[in-house]
Amino acid sequence: MSNQETDWLIEVRQGDDAAFACLVEKYQRPVYNLCYRMLGDSLEAEDAAQEAFWKAYQAIHRYDPNRSFATWLLSIAAHYCIDLQRKRRLPSFSMELVPEDSIPGSAPDPEKVATQTEQEAKIQKVLEQLKPQDRAAIILRYWYELSDEEIGNMLSLSVSAVKSRLFRARKKLAEIWLDEEQSINSERKHYESPAF
Repeated sequence: MSNQETDWLIEVRQGDDAAFACLVEKYQRPVYNLCYRMLGDSLEAEDAAQEAFWKAYQAIHRYDPNRSFATWLLSIAAHYCIDLQRKRRLPSFSMELVPEDSIPGSAPDPEKVATQTEQEAKIQKVLEQLKPQDRAAIILRYWYELSDEEIGNMLSLSVSAVKSRLFRARKKLAEIWLDEEQSINSERKHYESPAF
């Protein structure tokens, strides 16, 4: 944690709302991206990110300065998204994508953008088929590169439970991915067959 971030956290605990705004600005993209990956819808992700920041603001006195603030904040966002998914119990099928930061002054390659967009949509569709806690574990591991212990702390799971969830989720993702690929290949073969 940077000295500036430590100062902001001290100031927030003393009631400085401007310091909290600095924390929001610093972490808005990671929190939004986590919410988007969990929920699959940009509007829901915006609402969830705002709610996560509000919950963090309300609970700032319970934050342990010995822990990573980013991990604590992402934990709040992940739990909020899991709760939302449990409440609705309906799969989300939104295919909107989160644009990645682009390099200033560079023109995107349309073919590359189309391929990347298609791939991201496919990944999002596959992720949506996982249970909420499994999805959270996968996202925290592969998008945020957190350790088993950090994920366990965030999701209130033991390290062995995290490892088990990650194993099952990776297996499920592989099965879904292969099924999707086989389905696409079957369709291609069907349309490429000459009609007599």
